Amino acid sequence: MTTQIESHRITPPHGELPPEISFPLAYLDIPWLLLLPIRLLLFYDSSVSKSSFLETHVPKLKRSLSLTLKHYVRFAGNIIHPLIDAGKPSFRYVAGDSVSLTVSESSKDFSSLVGCGPRDADQFYDYVPQFPPIKDEPEFKIVPGLAIQVTLFPGSGICIGIASNHAIGDGVSIVSFIKAWASTSKFEGSSDEDLLIRTGKDTPCFDGKLIRDPLGIDDIFWNQIKHVPIHSSTFPLPTKRVRATYILHEADIKKLKDSAVRKIPGLIYVSSFVVVAAYMWCMMVKSGDSMGEEVEESRDEYFIFAVDLRRGRVDPPLPGNYLGNCIAPGRLKMGHGSLAGDEGFFLAVEAMADYIQNWANNKERVLEGAEKWLWDFKKMEGGGTLAVSGSPKFDLYDVDFGWGKARKVEFASIDGENHSMSMCKPRDSDRGIEVGLSLPTQRMEAFAALFADGFAQLR
Repeated sequence: MTTQIESHRITPPHGELPPEISFPLAYLDIPWLLLLPIRLLLFYDSSVSKSSFLETHVPKLKRSLSLTLKHYVRFAGNIIHPLIDAGKPSFRYVAGDSVSLTVSESSKDFSSLVGCGPRDADQFYDYVPQFPPIKDEPEFKIVPGLAIQVTLFPGSGICIGIASNHAIGDGVSIVSFIKAWASTSKFEGSSDEDLLIRTGKDTPCFDGKLIRDPLGIDDIFWNQIKHVPIHSSTFPLPTKRVRATYILHEADIKKLKDSAVRKIPGLIYVSSFVVVAAYMWCMMVKSGDSMGEEVEESRDEYFIFAVDLRRGRVDPPLPGNYLGNCIAPGRLKMGHGSLAGDEGFFLAVEAMADYIQNWANNKERVLEGAEKWLWDFKKMEGGGTLAVSGSPKFDLYDVDFGWGKARKVEFASIDGENHSMSMCKPRDSDRGIEVGLSLPTQRMEAFAALFADGFAQLR
């Protein structure tokens, strides 16, 4: 059982920001307006008592959050979602705008939540924050950008729950914010400059004008979605799913790479992401077949992942500290029969390696056809999809609020109707990849068996 103890509204420090900051959303922000928020849970071992938690830890978290919002003002404000024909969506921060911070206590067994084996997905929503309701104005709606919940498991642990409107920023942005908040809390009393040096970061940049849009794609995207009603975000309960974590260590990834290189002549680009993503995609497709699902061999299967445009992938280059959505959708398509066959893994590796080398890493092509992205996703309806949340580059376990490394990280975002998986760095490895899955129990069992058997058969 989880009980709310306190509720707070946290603002940036008074008088340290202009009274109003506003700017239109870039075209890379607009498609995310109607999609699920980013939902992250970070669990920490802690033997702190309830009294100490409320008297010491919560005040420190509140102060550090306020200081962090001064630099990450994009998370302190709201999305202004206009009514039809009343303009285009924008970001706005007005002095007094605040972030919801809920403090709760849970009697749940902490150890039952932080494992890797299958666990009931529904129970995690006790620790995911709810967004405040959308506010209605005569010509627009005010949509909150961020909500936070801190939950104490007395004598056992603490959970930091984050919910972020995806139109505010992508995964890189929210991870940067969480790391900055944690460092500010851990090193309370340090100057802003000292904190930036400790985290190796520059002051975040959120100038949407850096996202060039000579084709007017923002108008194209907005015209396609402006008639869709916007509602307050809700939880996908009951999920009727279990969550499980698969950790692929350096030796596992090497085995996948070596097998692919031997099998595919001339394979040049073979990264850890390529082989792990290809293997998970292949096993996901096969797991449905092993359960007796009847799928035409010609059905299209799609793999969707984010391409970070900050990494020198566009010209002129975007700064690494850009705060907002700065990702292009990577999209792979293969026939069901090909992926489910004996050569499925190798075919997926070859296709993914070629796609990343010749599209994602090609400045001339990565934004090619961007004006058709929403239509491209519409065409995927009726096919099978596996999408990636997070990235193998996300080092969330090193987010330290003063309690040490996180014990467990969960991406609640992967619960939903379609198939998704999460990726991040594992807790105790710089070269491995941690993958999270959320599936119905029977599908998870089928996947687990195929996952193990597939490794045993690799040569």
